[in-house]
Amino acid sequence: MSTCLQRSLVPITATTLDAVVDIEQRAYPFPWTRGNFIDSLAAGYEAQMLRGKSGEVLGYFLAMEGVDEMHLLNIAVDPRVQGQGHARWMLDQLVSLCRRRHAPQLWLEVRPSNGSAKALYERYGFEEVGRRKGYYPAGPGQREDAIVMVFNLPPDAAAPAREVQP
Repeated sequence: MSTCLQRSLVPITATTLDAVVDIEQRAYPFPWTRGNFIDSLAAGYEAQMLRGKSGEVLGYFLAMEGVDEMHLLNIAVDPRVQGQGHARWMLDQLVSLCRRRHAPQLWLEVRPSNGSAKALYERYGFEEVGRRKGYYPAGPGQREDAIVMVFNLPPDAAAPAREVQP
């Protein structure tokens, strides 16, 4: 954590959902609906909200745990505070969660038109491994492909801790 910027993750709940939906609607041209978030919470997905030092909501992420993997479903930073390292910090926290859950891979999809997100993921170490044709809505009667990316945690980082014998 930066010394000049305090931030923390707290679980997204039904009572804090309004702030998350507000950011979603301002951050994306084709946002998730409130129902998408409610369904994710009901399914028990990892849903974390990023708060700043004054308690303000700066962003969030939702991820689904699978067999030997974690899948980032949605991540966003309030457009007013983008470019300040919040998304990277949330990715760091998600990778730490992968380590704790012994998930050696973190998967995601990103729009080809979302150049800043794609660049962030590439700088972070994600690799493009495929495409999903027509995955995202893109306007009336239109669809946009999704770039499928994976981040492979180092083998020792995802392995269970071994007990040291004296």
